[in-house]
Amino acid sequence: MRPDPPPRVRVFSGSDLHVTLGFLGAVEEKRALSAWERIADFTSFRRVAGSFTGIAPLGHPRKPSALCALVDRGRTELSEMIAEARGPLLRAVGAPEDSRPPLPHMTLARIQRRANAAERRAALTWAEAIDLRAVTFDAPSVALYTWSDDRQERLFRIVEQLQLER
Repeated sequence: MRPDPPPRVRVFSGSDLHVTLGFLGAVEEKRALSAWERIADFTSFRRVAGSFTGIAPLGHPRKPSALCALVDRGRTELSEMIAEARGPLLRAVGAPEDSRPPLPHMTLARIQRRANAAERRAALTWAEAIDLRAVTFDAPSVALYTWSDDRQERLFRIVEQLQLER
């Protein structure tokens, strides 16, 4: 059981949890769908089961914005998928290249921008107290996400989805 989050932390609902293979940014839906048409061409895509090592803050080193579960088991498979897909998908929508090494993770919560230093420290302390060693996941599909129309209910909605085989 996890403790309640401190102020200025928004925890993602279960329906919003996903591992990002490539963040396309603010692109027109038509361009995103055009990039999506390439999904079936990626040979590394397969269903992945895995586990997590723990939670890490991501974003700016002094002002992290995301609290993420880092993938342990399944890291190699997801890293291969990210490495294969990210560049072609970003190029397909005209987005800038992302030269960072793949980092398979699942964002669990976000620290709000208006959080002060004490609230950020509380968020990091809260995240460190969450034990994910027994948590496993099954990623049976790949999906194209966009923002939800009602972000109070859920943050994202699935536009297209492809079931994966093992």
